[in-house]
Amino acid sequence: MLQTYQNILVPVDGSYEAELAFKKAVNVAKRNGEKSSIHLVHVVDTRAFQNISSFDTAMVEEVTDTAKKTIEGYIEDAKKQGIKNIDYSIEYGAPKVIIAKDLPQEKNIDLIMIGATGLNAVERILVGSVTEYVTRNSKCDVLVVRTDLQNKPALSKEQRTKQEN
Repeated sequence: MLQTYQNILVPVDGSYEAELAFKKAVNVAKRNGEKSSIHLVHVVDTRAFQNISSFDTAMVEEVTDTAKKTIEGYIEDAKKQGIKNIDYSIEYGAPKVIIAKDLPQEKNIDLIMIGATGLNAVERILVGSVTEYVTRNSKCDVLVVRTDLQNKPALSKEQRTKQEN
């Protein structure tokens, strides 16, 4: 019996890795038929703003507006490829918990497709990787996207720029 996923969650943060996860999620949804849906989420980590003495709600609004524009572009792209069931939310709080626990339960998610972390080993120790947390704590399947659409290792921004020149 072939596994089909009906509700796919894709966290997007503007990174190349998140974009690859989105593109692969579109392909999975297309293969799994019209009942499949994609839910895009951008989580604004409000804890990042707690240490800013001149905290201004305009900063959060700016981050939210940027995320919304990015997501709307993804939705337009998905619809051009025939995806009918796609929506999004912008959440505020701890990305790890929202992505691994809250949204999967709320949206009945059966697959999370998430980009591999861009953090180095020291950053992972200090901050912790959202991707790592999600893979360890989610109750549904998690697919960590590490490759491009040709299943070749995803290149860093510097490597992509070098290749283009």
